[in-house]
Amino acid sequence: MLMQIRKLALAALMFSAIWIGTPDANASPQYAVVHRNNAMSDLVTALGGTGYLMIVTGAQPASVATADTGTVLVALPLSATAGTVSGGVLTMNAITSEAATAAGTAGHWLLCTTSSAANCEAVSSTTRIAQGSVGTSGADLNFPSVAFTIGETISVSSFTITANGA
Repeated sequence: MLMQIRKLALAALMFSAIWIGTPDANASPQYAVVHRNNAMSDLVTALGGTGYLMIVTGAQPASVATADTGTVLVALPLSATAGTVSGGVLTMNAITSEAATAAGTAGHWLLCTTSSAANCEAVSSTTRIAQGSVGTSGADLNFPSVAFTIGETISVSSFTITANGA
């Protein structure tokens, strides 16, 4: 009898773990346009008038709170108002072209509130507000080539960020 009670208790515990567990990492929640717009507008506000798009070597960090160990290839100044928002999509305003200050293979980008690479890449960074992948196709930001050379002019003619759930 005691053995049956233990089995029932274990079965109940396993059942509750299945139903009370963490949310599915592959879930696709949907949000109203107003909330997607607010999320993207918050990025514009956070960037202020001193935002930079940094193109960096290596793999994208696990989160914006994780130290970035890549080399900044170029820091591109954003417009005083970084972009406009509509339908949950942030469309960046003009991004100033700059010469690459390092050579390497671009792997990801960072949106920062400062041109200081050390501040933006730090684990305790309060200046890095977003990040994404770089590639030649299918990435968050695509370039004709991801092989950058020192002195090469790097340009971004258009860049959009879409809020999750759009």
